[in-house]
Amino acid sequence: MTQKALADRLMDLCDQNAEQIAEQWYKSLITNPRTHAFRSNPKESCIRHAVFLFKNLRRMYFADNPYEDVIHILDATGYAEEQYGRSIPLAEAIYALILVRRHIWLYAESSALFNTASDMYPALQSTNRILLLFDYAIYMVIQKYEKMSNRQ
Repeated sequence: MTQKALADRLMDLCDQNAEQIAEQWYKSLITNPRTHAFRSNPKESCIRHAVFLFKNLRRMYFADNPYEDVIHILDATGYAEEQYGRSIPLAEAIYALILVRRHIWLYAESSALFNTASDMYPALQSTNRILLLFDYAIYMVIQKYEKMSNRQ
């Protein structure tokens, strides 16, 4: 039996451990000086958004049109609208997404997902693909914030 591709293993890891990764992310989020506004957000709301992203990472990662899939996932979770409604500054909403992205790799590293030299090239490819997905997510959140700001 052949070993699963690294990307598949990473997606499995995120899906199967979404709650644990989200808990670690939340602890980092509320203690980070760049995201102090999140301290007033309900924990359940924060965890829900992160879990949804971790569980849908595979769908976005392997999508034929990842840009459209990221839009769909962000619309489904209502992340931008909720943070805007809670008066979370745009910079903090974006930094929270950066922390989500970072925690994917921190969890993968702590789980020894990359354990051979032959894993390094696929790991780099996966890193680049996930960076692209979160670049799209950040762009979409900025667009939504601007749109909501213009309504007022």
